[in-house]
Amino acid sequence: MLLRRSLFRGPLPLLKRARVLSKSFSSALPATEGKKKSKGTDTTVAGTGFRSSAAKEVNLEPVDVAFDEIASAYHRIRGDILRTTCDRSHHLSKALGMDLYVKREYQHESGSFKERGACNALHRLSDEQKKRGVIAASAGNHALALARHGKRMGIPVTVVMPTVAPMTKVMNCREYGAKVVIAGKHIVEAKGHAEQLVDKEGLTYINGYDHPDIIAGAGTVGWEALEQVPDMDAIVVPVGGAGLIAGIAVVMKTLKPDVQVIGVEPKLCASYTAAIEAGEVVDGVTGATLADGLAVPRVGDNAFKTARHRVDKMICVDEGSIALAVLRLCEVEKCVVEGGGATGLAALLENECPELKGKKVVLPLCGGNIDITVLGRVIERGLAADGRLIRFVSTVSDRPGGINGVTKILSEQGASIKEIFHERAWLQSNVYNVQIKCVIEVTDREHGIRVHQELINQGYPTLMMNESEAGSEFSAQSQQKLGQIRPQGLRI
Repeated sequence: MLLRRSLFRGPLPLLKRARVLSKSFSSALPATEGKKKSKGTDTTVAGTGFRSSAAKEVNLEPVDVAFDEIASAYHRIRGDILRTTCDRSHHLSKALGMDLYVKREYQHESGSFKERGACNALHRLSDEQKKRGVIAASAGNHALALARHGKRMGIPVTVVMPTVAPMTKVMNCREYGAKVVIAGKHIVEAKGHAEQLVDKEGLTYINGYDHPDIIAGAGTVGWEALEQVPDMDAIVVPVGGAGLIAGIAVVMKTLKPDVQVIGVEPKLCASYTAAIEAGEVVDGVTGATLADGLAVPRVGDNAFKTARHRVDKMICVDEGSIALAVLRLCEVEKCVVEGGGATGLAALLENECPELKGKKVVLPLCGGNIDITVLGRVIERGLAADGRLIRFVSTVSDRPGGINGVTKILSEQGASIKEIFHERAWLQSNVYNVQIKCVIEVTDREHGIRVHQELINQGYPTLMMNESEAGSEFSAQSQQKLGQIRPQGLRI
């Protein structure tokens, strides 16, 4: 790697030089570095991401988090945080046509990268703030991280979680000893409830994605990744409140500016994209998404200011792509990753980044906290998106043996029947026919096409549920092939 003399002088390699700087930053700055304080109090004021009942409200401009803050965070937390692996995925690299390295942030004890920011923020509290305790609104991962490190450091933790928070995350927070309050339909409503408790109980509020210390801690993901894959060409990052991509972007554009920083968020909660289009942070519309950890209707002001001129590209992915990504990681990488953590892979599977073909790409898998029941549904959706779970409708004779012909074809073609349903009462054709609705499992999309074609060849007109074929056309075709033409105007 060429030494960037404009950034670091001297013969040391780039990252080694950066590590030296991180030590100097850590030793040179006091314990309260970077905190903006109100007059006459040692409590951090609102606007920076920390808030307490003793603080005066002050209108502050959003903060552009600097590289030295991330360098200091890296040195501060590295003794408390697991250095996660970042290894090349043979199967995904081959399938996607690139050298893909997966950074497994789900390896942290609490299951996500959020431990980095939470640990950094808790370390920088004053003694009085540590004694009183902290509070946060979180859909789960930030809450888990605070609960884990709060317990380790002896700091009381209260977390307010929206009703959509997965039960796995709620239960694990309680196991860490945190006080859990369920309130609000989404993270913004949960945050409003948490701020009421700040004043009532004298707690310090820690924003899970927008405080500079949280962003700095999250940025250490990029620092480690660059040490592990120093010649990377791009990094694809999930985006919710934008704290993670903000921190990573600062590292990349400081140490290796030619690295392409790509963000990915769910279409049902594209708050960062909305902010980009508006030119400022705006309130977006949040829908229920498999990527529940990214369901933030408004990105952080500090995170957006830090990231907006450093992120090279944003992509929005649909729910089917997210489900397929979770499925691929289960099958290929033998790991369980939540929807939010898999959005980066979803974009690559949908070929949203053709410019990365043949390049060296890092993919942070930022969390693995997913309910088992939800995982089952996600896997089924992934199978459907992959063309391996198929629904179809066919009309057969209601005489004995009528359905047997269809099941025999499915058996001969190697398809497995998952569900079958008979429809008699609402079938608007002669009473000697029955409509059957089937869900079958096949090996791949091509196998499904062969099964479909064989059903048609054997005289069983079949409507695949994901086709655009009109129901009336299918009905006419079905009745014609059965030799029993019904009067026009009636539909199956």
